[in-house]
Amino acid sequence: MEAFKKLAVLLKALMLMFFRATLVDAVQPWATTSWGNAHATFYGGNDASGTMGGACGYGNLYSRGYGTATTALSNGLFNNGLTCGACFTLVCKLDGSRWCYSGGKQITVTATNACPPGSEGGWCDPPRLHFDLSYPMFQKLAQPVGGVIPVRYKRVPCVKQGGIRMSLYGNPWFDYVLVHNVAGGGDVAAVSIKGSKTNWVVMHQNWGQYWSASSYLVGQALSFKVTLGNGKSIVFWDIAPKNWQFGQTYEADNNQNF
Repeated sequence: MEAFKKLAVLLKALMLMFFRATLVDAVQPWATTSWGNAHATFYGGNDASGTMGGACGYGNLYSRGYGTATTALSNGLFNNGLTCGACFTLVCKLDGSRWCYSGGKQITVTATNACPPGSEGGWCDPPRLHFDLSYPMFQKLAQPVGGVIPVRYKRVPCVKQGGIRMSLYGNPWFDYVLVHNVAGGGDVAAVSIKGSKTNWVVMHQNWGQYWSASSYLVGQALSFKVTLGNGKSIVFWDIAPKNWQFGQTYEADNNQNF
């Protein structure tokens, strides 16, 4: 009986170890905060003009505050646009390419676009994990003549200037909102909107970081509840005053609690 009890304890311990290992292995590639392996290329021209727009919907990356410190993500990282706005630190693997600059310099970039299958010579094809960097960021890691380089990457908190921003589009019966300049986790997983005279309305991801709902909110101050991929939520009260207009961008007081 004693031997049986010891065996049962051992089996339980092994099951716990297996369960924990399974949890670790189940971390999605876009969410990992430990170093992982991927590859990187560059696109958009020497001045990064070709990186404007893109599958996240941010449009002009300069006016939105992202600049050239950006990357497109392969499908394995893009997560149907829900990784848009996330920040990653990359370092070129010195033992993997002779084009890496010495010293192990790191860069931090924000995900602003998708690198679709068939792009970059197949490097963006599933299930590959790939970063298609702006040219200015790639050349901080390696000589551009290298074309494609092996990198180590991990998720890091985003540091942004100013508060979270909501750009309002659509029409009186269709709320169409671009969420951007998100600090902390950076990636928006859910959004709800509330007028000063209404209850909360759940919005749905339209594409990239555009979120939509069908409700009439004209003439009401607007509040938003934003949830990130890490589960953190915060309510931004009365971002837009009751006389808000379509085509305008409204900014919250802070980003700090993300």
